[in-house]
Amino acid sequence: MASAAALSYSSYRTYLECPLRWKYLYVEHRPELPRGYFTFGRVIHSVLEELVRPFVVAAPRRPGSGDGQKTLDDWSPDPAAGSAPRPLNPEELLREYDRAWSGTGYSSPEEEARYRALGRELLLRFLDQFVRNPSTPVAVEEHLETRWDGIPIHGYIDRIDRTPTGGLEIVDYKTSRELSAEDARDSDQLSIYQVLVEGNYAEPVERLTLLHLRSLVPHRSPARARTALDPLHVRLGMVADGIREQAFEPTPGRHCARCDFRTICPEFKTVPAPEGRRLAALVDRFESLRSDERRLEGELARAAEELHRAAEELGLHRVPGTRSIAVRRREEAWQYSLDAVRPLLAGAGVADRLGHETASDVRRLLRDAEVPAELRRRVAETGSRRVRWYWELENGADGSR
Repeated sequence: MASAAALSYSSYRTYLECPLRWKYLYVEHRPELPRGYFTFGRVIHSVLEELVRPFVVAAPRRPGSGDGQKTLDDWSPDPAAGSAPRPLNPEELLREYDRAWSGTGYSSPEEEARYRALGRELLLRFLDQFVRNPSTPVAVEEHLETRWDGIPIHGYIDRIDRTPTGGLEIVDYKTSRELSAEDARDSDQLSIYQVLVEGNYAEPVERLTLLHLRSLVPHRSPARARTALDPLHVRLGMVADGIREQAFEPTPGRHCARCDFRTICPEFKTVPAPEGRRLAALVDRFESLRSDERRLEGELARAAEELHRAAEELGLHRVPGTRSIAVRRREEAWQYSLDAVRPLLAGAGVADRLGHETASDVRRLLRDAEVPAELRRRVAETGSRRVRWYWELENGADGSR
C-alpha cells in the first residue's frame, strides 16, 4: 500500500490530472525530461530569494510548529544587529543571475537567449519596484508542513509579507505570460498555502497574492473563508484515499501530449511485435462479434415488439413456440411531481420526512402512518405509473424451466 506522504499542491494536481503519472513520479521516481520554462522559473525564484532574504523579519510561530519557538516579546529589534540591510544594486543582481543561470531544457540556443534576456528585464524591474516600494517580508522560500483535518500537506512558499494592518500576505511569483485576478481568486495553490501558513504562524492570513513578474501586477484575493476551503479539502481527501488504495489508472486527455511516459503508459504503449498478428486477429474477431451483437439486438427488439402487439390484441401473457414458451412480464415504476409534493409537505410541516426526494422516498412517505391520511392521499395523486413490458423464455411446452 502506498505510504501516506504529505501532499503538496504539485502532487495533488498531478494525481487529479493522471493518477498513473503520479505513480511514475512519486512512487517509481522516474525522471521527466527537463523543460526550459521550468528551469527559467527556478532560476528567477532563486535570485529573488537572494535579493529579498536579507530583509526578512521573522514572525511569531504557533507553539510546536518549529524548533526554537519564540514569543511575541522576542521579536523586538536588536540594537546590536547593525544597520538596515542594503538591497543588491543592479550589477550585483545580474552577477547573481549569471551565477544561478542554467541552460538545461531549452530547445535551442536561440530560445535560451530569449529567456535569459527576459530574466534580466524581469529582475531589474523587480529590483526597481522593490527599492521604491519596499515590502516587509517575514519569510522567503519557506517550507511548511501541517495536517489539515487529518490530511498531511506541505509546500514551499515564495514569500510571506506583513500587511499594513499586521496580518500576513502570501505571495507566489508567476513567470507565465498571462495572469488575472480570477487566477488568484480560484487558485487551489494559494488556498493550500493559506492552510499551511495558518497552521504554522500565530498571526492571521489576510491576503493571497499572485505576483505576475512580467507586469509586476499583484493579483490579490482576500483570505478564504473556512467554508470556501471545504470543497478543496474534500478533493484532497479523495486524492489521499486514491493514493492509499493504489488507484493508479491512467486518465487520458489533452495533457497526454506533453507527458514523458507515453511509451510505458498502457494507453499508448505499442503491442510487442511477436504478439502483433495474434492480437490483431482477436481485435478483428471482436469487431465482427460486436457488429453481430448490434444487429441481433435490433432484431431481438423488433421480435419482442411484434410479440407485444400480438399479446395486446389477443389478451395473452404466455405464447408457446416449438421449443420454448414466451412469458410476458411487467415492470412498473411510480414517478411523482416533486414540485407539487414539496409545497404539500411544507404546508403540513413535514417537509423533513421526504429524505433525498426520490420516488422511493415518496413511496415510503405514503406508507408512513404518522403522516395524516388526507395528506398522503394528496401526495399520491401527484404520481403516475410507468409500465414496461418484457419477455422471458420458459423451456418446454409444459412450462418447466
